Amino acid sequence: MWTAVSFLSDEFTQMKIVAVIPAHLASVRFPRKILFPFHGLPMIEHVRRRTLLSGVVSDVYVATCDEEIAEAVRGFGGKVIMTANTHTNGTSRVTEAVKDVDCTHVMLLQGDEPLLLPRHLDILVKTISSEPGGDAWNATGPIENEEELDRHSFVKCAISSSGRILYCFRRTPCYSAFDVQQSFVRKILGIIVYRKDFLLHLTALSASPIEQAEFIEQMRIIDNGYSLRSIPVSPSLPSVNEPDEAEIVLDYIRHNAEQRALLERISS
Repeated sequence: MWTAVSFLSDEFTQMKIVAVIPAHLASVRFPRKILFPFHGLPMIEHVRRRTLLSGVVSDVYVATCDEEIAEAVRGFGGKVIMTANTHTNGTSRVTEAVKDVDCTHVMLLQGDEPLLLPRHLDILVKTISSEPGGDAWNATGPIENEEELDRHSFVKCAISSSGRILYCFRRTPCYSAFDVQQSFVRKILGIIVYRKDFLLHLTALSASPIEQAEFIEQMRIIDNGYSLRSIPVSPSLPSVNEPDEAEIVLDYIRHNAEQRALLERISS
């Protein structure tokens, strides 16, 4: 069994944040990717262990409808909440999972981001602690290459000067030059935090037309007039949306000292 020591400080005592990783085997672009092995551990286990290292959440759960995923996570000592197999997105799966969980905020983590940095979670929680009554907060990273603006496999967003996410897209609708777009366009990362009561309300709403057309869950927040704030972190990290991106992640670990150090910590 692998665990990490929590070191929640007094400044977070007004909030109780639980982290939930939604997972299923039937990924359209990369079936069974959640169990893809990286250095002897399934991808989702990398995410779970790195989340525990941050120490800023009170608990970490995997929400799944697949017994194979549940068995894998439990085999490593992780906590699992079984959900229905009818969910069309991770947000609704997480909502079902946390209905009876005692918390004020829910951190939704994508299980296909095995390079997750615990310090990014620290930044999110510290920011949220100054405005815990907000609706939702999403970690965002810098766009580093111009070709990323039109790469459909991950979502980008435009951000106001106050840090509010104005709209999300997969291919840039912007006219301006790349260096200008870098000042207000950022990559949506797989770390989003909701106030729990807002999450329950949000998933009761119908999917917005843009959400359905573009497969961007964040657009339900924006289209209904609620606040989605950007929490900037760096660097942007590759995730695994398609099979060829698994090698990109492995290469990143090989060439990044911080990632190699984290791998050693979670593998011990």
